[in-house]
Amino acid sequence: MSRAESYDDTYTESQVIMTSVKIIAPFILTYGMFMSLHGADTPGGSFQGGAIIGVTVLMLAFAFGIEPTRRWLKNSFIVGLVTGGVTIFIATGLATIALGGNFLEYDQFTEAFGIAHYWGMEAIEVGGVALIVAGIVITLFFATAAGFTPEHRENDGLETEVKDDD
Repeated sequence: MSRAESYDDTYTESQVIMTSVKIIAPFILTYGMFMSLHGADTPGGSFQGGAIIGVTVLMLAFAFGIEPTRRWLKNSFIVGLVTGGVTIFIATGLATIALGGNFLEYDQFTEAFGIAHYWGMEAIEVGGVALIVAGIVITLFFATAAGFTPEHRENDGLETEVKDDD
């Protein structure tokens, strides 16, 4: 038996796991969003909240299959998460520079707009860090799940033919 024939990538449905994930996923997603939204006020934060949000997608992929989840969650959406997070982070920092302060000097928002510097920190925490972390966790999972399988080697044209001389 060749290495390509011994590789098994079969997804097996489990009604117990699928039902459990359907019940638990909304609560975990809500908890991740709660941690992200309260990142500047309470223990935890946007990094942990973003990781929990990303892991919710991983849990769905384990329950319903990695490829169906990858097709459901378009690549452009994941790229949009990360890009949006980076854009918010940089825009908040550049806005403070434009207002005459240093990069991410939130006090400039208080002086210019009369709002608490707290909102600048929230923009970074919720809009920046949580989106970036969630997108990166999902991206790394899908990249790892794709792996380096014999099919990938054949598609890359790197497969060297191995012959059995039995």
